[in-house]
Amino acid sequence: LSSSALFYFRTYNGLTKIQRTEWNNRGVSTLHAILISTASLYFVFWSDLFSDDLSTGLIILRNSTLSTVTLGVSVGYFISDLGMICWLYPSLGGVEYIVHHSLSGIAVAYFHVYWRGAAFYTFMVLISEVTTPEINMRWYLDIAGLKKSNAYLINGSVIFFAWVGENSFVCFYVYHVYLHHDQVMQMHIIGFLLVHGYPLHLQS
Repeated sequence: LSSSALFYFRTYNGLTKIQRTEWNNRGVSTLHAILISTASLYFVFWSDLFSDDLSTGLIILRNSTLSTVTLGVSVGYFISDLGMICWLYPSLGGVEYIVHHSLSGIAVAYFHVYWRGAAFYTFMVLISEVTTPEINMRWYLDIAGLKKSNAYLINGSVIFFAWVGENSFVCFYVYHVYLHHDQVMQMHIIGFLLVHGYPLHLQS
């Protein structure tokens, strides 16, 4: 093992029980964020599934086996993580964490189970998970006593640019909803409110 790996193993062994639990929890959170943000970027920008060039019906009604499975994995994560937060409350986060995970889980589950066609907008929302790995890494570096290291500084810069990119993406989201407002208007009232409420949630 490298010296850096041994350092982190020693750091982990020196943590309290609840810190180890949070360490593990953030590891799962990071893995989910990497997987779901990568998949979301693929579906939104590279996949032809939701392309306007296709004449396969309304965008809000499209889905595939891969998109359905991907959202199912995300629903499972939000439910399990919310359970952990509630079980160990308030060690893994306060009321704001419960509210965030509840809203996220409900929104993804709603579009996955009830109105799968809105998968496109769900993936657009889940792109916001791109900032989660950097935020978790900030905690790891802090708990490891590396708050004054170059890695901590670089990670902070990455968080800033990711945050700027994430908030700039809201403009694209709003513009897309505007262009397809005739389709969005056909959604159930709950889905309609969720689609329009995302920018407000992200800016809060």
